[in-house]
Amino acid sequence: MDLKWKIKRFTELSVNELYDLLQLRSEVFVVEQNCVYQDIDGKDRKALHLMGEYDSKIVAYARLFAAGDYFEEASIGRVVIGTKYRDRKWGHELMREAIVGIEANFHTKKITISAQLYLQKFYESHGFEVTSETYLEDDIPHIQMKIN
Repeated sequence: MDLKWKIKRFTELSVNELYDLLQLRSEVFVVEQNCVYQDIDGKDRKALHLMGEYDSKIVAYARLFAAGDYFEEASIGRVVIGTKYRDRKWGHELMREAIVGIEANFHTKKITISAQLYLQKFYESHGFEVTSETYLEDDIPHIQMKIN
């Protein structure tokens, strides 16, 4: 069974979709990574929400931003695959969908991300190049990466 992809604006999300995507983000970014930070950061209202569903459950997710809403260029953030589903390599499918979503919705191929350092090779495999020194974001090493 494949993932079913959809992109929605914040105002188009159902209450259940919003709950499920916030639960997934919290499960990974707060609990799994043991990182206390403000996940609900006020930017969800500006983002497009890319969701991958499997068996009627959101298991893959990313936020997509137009240029100027997060970085100077369009951007992708909160990239996450549910813990139980990582063996399926859906992270690559998620990134392909996110890049296509940026191009289709914001009509640009220029994308900037703030990537966790340990995922550098993963993002490089999708065409991103490192454009900054390592920095701490919520006490986790990150690098800025871009596709131009």
